[in-house]
Amino acid sequence: MARPHLLLVAAALGIAFAQPVLAAAPATAPLAGNPLATASTLPFQYPAFDKIKDEHFLPAYAEGMKIHLKEITAIANNKAPATFDNTIVAMEKSGALLTRVQTTFGNLQGANTNDKLDAIDSEMSPKLAAHQDAIYLNPKLYARVKALYDKRDTLKLDAESKHLLERYNTDFVRAGAKLSAADKEKLKELNGKLATLQTNFTQNVLKEINASALVVDTREELDGMSAAEIDAAAAAAKAQGKDGKFVVALVNTTGQPPLAVLTKRKVREKLMAVSLERGSHGSQFDNRQLVLQIAKARAEKATLLGYENFAAYSLEDQTAHDTAAVNKLLTELATPAVNNARKEAADLQAVVDADKQNFKISAGDWAYYTDKVRAQRFAFDESQLKPYFELDNVLINGVFFAATKLYGITFKERKDLPVYNPDVRVFDVFDADGKQLAIFLADMYARGNKQGGAWMNEYISQSSLLGTKSVVANHLNIPKPPAGEPTLLTYDEVTTAFHEFGHALHGMFSNVKYPRFSGTSVPRDFVEYPSQVNEMWAIWPEVLANYAKHYKTGAPMPKELLDKVIASKKFNQGFKTTEYLSASLLDQRWHQLTPAQIPTDVLAFEAKSLKDMGVDFAPVPPRYRTTYFSHSFSGGYSAGYYAYLWSEKLDADTVEWFKEKGGLKRENGDWFRSKLLSRGGTDDAMNLFRNFRGRDPIIEPLLERRGLTGK
Repeated sequence: MARPHLLLVAAALGIAFAQPVLAAAPATAPLAGNPLATASTLPFQYPAFDKIKDEHFLPAYAEGMKIHLKEITAIANNKAPATFDNTIVAMEKSGALLTRVQTTFGNLQGANTNDKLDAIDSEMSPKLAAHQDAIYLNPKLYARVKALYDKRDTLKLDAESKHLLERYNTDFVRAGAKLSAADKEKLKELNGKLATLQTNFTQNVLKEINASALVVDTREELDGMSAAEIDAAAAAAKAQGKDGKFVVALVNTTGQPPLAVLTKRKVREKLMAVSLERGSHGSQFDNRQLVLQIAKARAEKATLLGYENFAAYSLEDQTAHDTAAVNKLLTELATPAVNNARKEAADLQAVVDADKQNFKISAGDWAYYTDKVRAQRFAFDESQLKPYFELDNVLINGVFFAATKLYGITFKERKDLPVYNPDVRVFDVFDADGKQLAIFLADMYARGNKQGGAWMNEYISQSSLLGTKSVVANHLNIPKPPAGEPTLLTYDEVTTAFHEFGHALHGMFSNVKYPRFSGTSVPRDFVEYPSQVNEMWAIWPEVLANYAKHYKTGAPMPKELLDKVIASKKFNQGFKTTEYLSASLLDQRWHQLTPAQIPTDVLAFEAKSLKDMGVDFAPVPPRYRTTYFSHSFSGGYSAGYYAYLWSEKLDADTVEWFKEKGGLKRENGDWFRSKLLSRGGTDDAMNLFRNFRGRDPIIEPLLERRGLTGK
């Protein structure tokens, strides 16, 4: 996923303030010696990770907010009549220090946190919320914006500038600029409260992942895992002072990767149980009360702003526009998805019965027996694929190779720039004309102090106004093998690597003037679209042949194995669609409540919601349960988890376009780049799609992909 811009208001509204300009200004006295005080002198303003210490953030935050507010006050109090330059462009150029601090801090706190950074996050979240309120609830400032907006058609602005003015007006209105003074105070209180609650939820999720890791006593209990994986579990236990035991780390999704290989059913059941119980079993990281408080505060905020519920408020600014459109999409797919899942469960049960095992398929059994059915039906299992998916080959000869063929860009690894963790790799990215386009960071391995999941973020965003180019990072959570062992990926991890690099391309190819529109600054239900398109190259024959080679022998993946992989693409789609839809429906149910409708029991509400929507199929639990649903309750994708499916409709249609046009060809990549990837948020998102595709999207390719056509 594309991680939302790290300024708090940007996470809520999509607003971005300026990246620092290339020229480094002198450090202010309070920040003497602080490396965050000025723009980095490293290439492309790449952060000086070797110089930045935890203690630098709080004073830099304080000074950054002070300077930013001074800049904003000067704009609001300017006695000259409002012009586009002295108001809108001035705001785009403001906040350089604060943006630098918040971007660097937020990225590090997600990828490499510690107790000090968590404490800073807790302290700063409500302060940042108040800071943003001081800007967007400033009546003088909004009066200038509105004065320009009201006469926008007479200002002779170019298309991007006019769209920027329109976006600023929308952003201010959605932030509460039209509220009465009393209601503005209520909104400030709610925003501060939400900032604290969401931060606490996020930190609890990560701490609970570590605290709830599965601990077993013997190697035999982990039968089915590779020797290297078991050794890693032993090393993890030793690091926690549990010599002689074995610790299996969790990922943030409900399903856990070892469930596909563990042969001991009791161990699978235990692993699934600890996964499902996270945040809801009375530990110090229990999130149930936080969920209720977040849901209520969001509902109250929506009501204050004049909306029926928080989902209505959130969706108004997305391409879906309203809850009716999202509900229609999700409910139309729910029944066929669950029907498919029930058929798949029957196939799994048949294998269990044939083995004369006396149990009914449960959630902990699904992945294990799915591999058995896959092996029967397609004569292969996931373990046959992993030797052909070595990490370096996947990244260099797969992900990068596809981008070179399609867009003409090239990559060169460099070792001279500092990194925040030794596992992080850094690459210069060059355009087809040989000029440097961006810097790319690859942070691929899981760590106990790293958020779960996978995401892209930017340290520096492209803007011709500021003369900046992109410094972009991808983060995955691949288990790191013991020293000397190869990193072999699952097929899903390979797909994720291509997906996240699709986000990176969206950032690196940005060619906009204003930082507000840079890169992935598009609606949530559009941002996943380009990244999902990039997944198609993972199994494109020319690309696969270049990277899918046996890590020991160098032999290419046999064609018959690839054919089986492709033939199995619709396999298990009932499960995949149902677990995703269940989470998406929960996200909507929580955010379509009014303040008076907030329940008192989180798990009871969750169970009733799943039942009411017809997706309460126990062998297929939601991809995320409420109490560890970070997408929904940490703010980034609240009322927006449906976005992956909404984007996939566009993605599936676009994949068909590439196939019709001959696939991996430069002219195809150049068209996609020029019409869509380079445009950022400079136009309505669906206009960008139409300009690329020549028409509105159709849903048939999506239904066909997910096996929901009845064929």
